[in-house]
Amino acid sequence: MEPRFNLLAAPTAAKIAKRFSDVSSVLEQSTLPKTLRELVELRVGQLNGCGFCVDIHTKEAAAAGESALRLHLVAAWRHSTVFTAAERAALALAEEGTRLGDHGVSDETWAEVREHYDDDQVGALVCLVSLINAATRMNVIVRNPGGSYEPGMFAALD
Repeated sequence: MEPRFNLLAAPTAAKIAKRFSDVSSVLEQSTLPKTLRELVELRVGQLNGCGFCVDIHTKEAAAAGESALRLHLVAAWRHSTVFTAAERAALALAEEGTRLGDHGVSDETWAEVREHYDDDQVGALVCLVSLINAATRMNVIVRNPGGSYEPGMFAALD
């Protein structure tokens, strides 16, 4: 599969990609654990069919110490016993925040998120889900393929 367009070669899109990178750097400074952020981003990538994002976030999660078992079970997290209640709340928010057109974010999911995360972490989760949804959509539109990402590869862009 060949990408249909290189966003980084288009001046305006490249500037926007840089802003995405800047926002991601802020999220890295939050108190949300890196593995949790990667699991949320992986799940959104799966839901949106973004091979590029699934590649990135699977490899980054593994590099951060996430187990192969948990990575394999992200797609079926509701039917797995390997995720904590806090992780389950974040994954539910990721799914419902990605599928807003279905029914939005339920009061039940919101209550679970509020139970496990402080205000700063809730804000970071909302921003994370929103940002990765935008990124996955851009990558799917231009057909960026997965498979060649190496952990830390984008650090050089900063």
